[in-house]
Amino acid sequence: MSLLSCKPIFGVLMLICFARSLSAQTYRNMSSLAGITSVAYVTVPSQEVAKKLAHGLVKNKLAACVNIIPGVISVYEWKNEMNEDNELLMMIKTRTDTVDALTKYVKENHPYEVCEVISLPIQNGNEEYIQWVSNITDKKSSIK
Repeated sequence: MSLLSCKPIFGVLMLICFARSLSAQTYRNMSSLAGITSVAYVTVPSQEVAKKLAHGLVKNKLAACVNIIPGVISVYEWKNEMNEDNELLMMIKTRTDTVDALTKYVKENHPYEVCEVISLPIQNGNEEYIQWVSNITDKKSSIK
């Protein structure tokens, strides 16, 4: 095999190494914000319930933004019966240290006997957006 036939492979390998290095640098830049904010998910039975919860969460600084996603079909077992319900999904952006207060608010204002409130930390994304979420949601919100 001649050296000339290796040049394209060498170029591809260099490009891959450069891309990985750039990706790693981007992650290092975001690492200072990793985990500061979270996304919480809540399912609801109707748009009216979703809007009421969303407005309360934003008004009380428990969320910076709530997306209401229609058309969710939930299949689950409840009290030994299989259920299938049409629901909406709320995707809530908040500070991680606000999730407990957010959960409390949802539980107190949700019509379900046991409502879904789950969250995941945001590890990476648009730095300006993550900073906005962090700034809008007050870690000393009016609801505790």
